[in-house]
Amino acid sequence: MSKKGDKNMTAKLETAPFDPRFPNQNVTRYCYQSYIDYHRCQKKRGSNYEPCNYFKKVFTSMCPNAWVEKWNDQIEGGTFPGRI
Repeated sequence: MSKKGDKNMTAKLETAPFDPRFPNQNVTRYCYQSYIDYHRCQKKRGSNYEPCNYFKKVFTSMCPNAWVEKWNDQIEGGTFPGRI
């Protein structure tokens, strides 16, 4: 049933690493802080600065998509409550 090329395909699944600043199971703060850190990094270093993608990987892994969409809309509208 599998095709010839399928046997070489493997998926590498990762999640955000442990962060000692957020030791509890509630990841809301970790999610929000990673989102803020990503945008601060982009603002300070530019959109092509590769290390900023670490924060993006974390917040896309930890945050619900609806939150990220809402925050993106707030940033575009100038109503985001955090300091970036």
